[in-house]
Amino acid sequence: MTSNADAVRARAAAVFNLDARLPARVFRELADEAVFCEFDLLLTPDVWPALAALAKLHGDQQVELLVVETDGLDGPALSLSVEATPDDYWAEIGFDSGREPLESITIAARTVALTGPSGRWGCWGERDAEVTVVRGFPDEAARRDWHIRYGPCVDAAGALES
Repeated sequence: MTSNADAVRARAAAVFNLDARLPARVFRELADEAVFCEFDLLLTPDVWPALAALAKLHGDQQVELLVVETDGLDGPALSLSVEATPDDYWAEIGFDSGREPLESITIAARTVALTGPSGRWGCWGERDAEVTVVRGFPDEAARRDWHIRYGPCVDAAGALES
């Protein structure tokens, strides 16, 4: 399931400014209204259906995850089929793979970037800010439907309140 790390990094770099951190502009081109979620949700199996659905909105067959900044890991990159299950996602990022806990992306990742080969969507998460920013909805109706189906996320006003 693991993809060529250089290819995943290059595709992520086309969507994100990998050197930026929030509140700076981390997305290069995506200009739609963002949805905000808690960082920790991004690294659980519960989020997988939402990630796969966002990828499918753009015809992507893969979801690619790049660990931009870590505590100890060598910036892992992986690619999973949109047909993968939440358990498959957890096996790659969590503890199910037989790795030591400190080798788990869920523990070591400080900043992560997720996108697909189309480069038309992305999720940027930062542990220090405790936030994930999701962008790349084709239109307002798609964003609203995704938000309703896969929440718990908030719009920019809701993120500022919390």
